[in-house]
Amino acid sequence: MMTQNDADVHKKKMQKRKELQTELVASKTETKGLVMVHTGSGKGKSTAAFGLVFRNLGYGRKCAVVQFIKAPEWQTGERKMADLFPELLEWHTLGEGFTWDTQDKQKDIDSCAKAWDVALQYLQDEDVALVVLDELNIALRYDYIAMETVLDGLRNRPSMQHVVITGRNAKQELIDAADLVTEMKLIKHHFEAGVKAQKGVEF
Repeated sequence: MMTQNDADVHKKKMQKRKELQTELVASKTETKGLVMVHTGSGKGKSTAAFGLVFRNLGYGRKCAVVQFIKAPEWQTGERKMADLFPELLEWHTLGEGFTWDTQDKQKDIDSCAKAWDVALQYLQDEDVALVVLDELNIALRYDYIAMETVLDGLRNRPSMQHVVITGRNAKQELIDAADLVTEMKLIKHHFEAGVKAQKGVEF
């Protein structure tokens, strides 16, 4: 059982921590559009990005999602949710599917070029608060899109626009250009135990 002395020590420690945290928060004064990268071998990169989409929708801000690699016939819960926000959210799934399924490099390059053309329209629209470039890291990894093309689009976007880029194996040039980089690390996955992808979890 906690003694009064333990409680007093804890309270004093938390008061000091609050003072330091308040001071730290007060020292941050800049506001800008962020480039955020979700990468790594763990599950949750796109899921986290879509969480930011719905966070922005909660404030009535316009968002756009452009999906590279992923195929239009893939039906996901978040894509269905997007249909509920036609005034605020535009969603484009423009890939051909997993690269090991397509087995057609030129077709993958062409679909990624088309997806980038769509993405660039949003990256030039100051009314769009958040742009998600889902699985763009995969397109960059296989050089389906030139890194400099992407970096140029990011540099020239509206100053307050946020961008989230997802996918494994983010290249160092993108990591260097980003404001926030999160690596999802795989610790354990049910797929390894024979559990297949399930509605509401994987899609």
